[in-house]
Amino acid sequence: MNPSPTNSDGSQSSDNLFSVSDTEVAILTSKLTTVVLPVFYIIVCAVGLPTNAMAIWVFIFRTKKKHPTSIYMANLALSDLLFVVWIPLKISYHFNENNWVHGENLCKVLAAFFYGNIYCSVMFITCISVQRYLAVIYPMSNYNKNSKIAVAVSVTVWIVMCSVTTPLYLYDQTVDINNPRITTCHDVTKPQDIKIASGFFMSMAIFTFSIPSVISIIAYVLILRGLKNSMSDENIRRKRQKTVYLIIVVLVMFLVCFVPSNIMLLVQYGLLLNDQENTAYGFYISTLFLASLNCCVDPFVYYFISEEFRDHVRNALICRSVRTVERMQVSFTALKMRSKRDTSRSNK
Repeated sequence: MNPSPTNSDGSQSSDNLFSVSDTEVAILTSKLTTVVLPVFYIIVCAVGLPTNAMAIWVFIFRTKKKHPTSIYMANLALSDLLFVVWIPLKISYHFNENNWVHGENLCKVLAAFFYGNIYCSVMFITCISVQRYLAVIYPMSNYNKNSKIAVAVSVTVWIVMCSVTTPLYLYDQTVDINNPRITTCHDVTKPQDIKIASGFFMSMAIFTFSIPSVISIIAYVLILRGLKNSMSDENIRRKRQKTVYLIIVVLVMFLVCFVPSNIMLLVQYGLLLNDQENTAYGFYISTLFLASLNCCVDPFVYYFISEEFRDHVRNALICRSVRTVERMQVSFTALKMRSKRDTSRSNK
């Protein structure tokens, strides 16, 4: 949104009160932003918080072997969790009729974590897709077992994402408007800040979304091609058909969650740069919810679909220790081997 400074009588002023268009007023006061969005964010928080927290807990305390893919998944869960823990502030903001009462600094932090963790999730999803490509196409590669490389890549991603969100702290995120008389958080951009805001979001859409997205899509397409070439055997085909379905689900989820919001980011700030009114701002706000929805979908696509992960969760819920699980696995393996020996003897 592009406001203009005014007095309460509509004349130009140098104070901190700004006026926005009738379309933007309608959006700020609509049920979409004051009721529907906060209710949706409550659902995201209610699902995303426990599932991602459980994923991190299982990785730290229940997973003995830290494979590269599991390291990337743990970082993805951490990124999603950091996103979710700030959502209550956004919920209260929308329920309070888009009136921010927590100060400028906290608004900057909320904006940085909101967008930073969205794009951080995109980066780790890309890392997972590349890692899966290497595991399928080059199964004997040392990279597939080298957890140190995965740790180094993960640390690099966090450092880069913390650095690139710096511009959000360099300009005002809160704007006082007089129609209605509220203080917005990130919903309105002052005229003098449009260039830095537009440059930031357009760069993020291109470099931290578009490029990683192309890499992820190429990786999964190559995986599908590799799996198709190895499906000549009927038994192998049945086992890998589930993997194909999973890849398709991941791609669809990725495109649905992230493509609309990034397209609308380009539209939103492109119009602001050209001093044009964005009549599709309501749609832009809605697409941000789709991006946030990703954090409560990730656990079910990347973690709970794994039988090993589900076993860890089940054992944790019934308070079964890791040592007890290992003893049970040893006993089961021994029993299975004994059964095979008895069967072979009876056949002789």
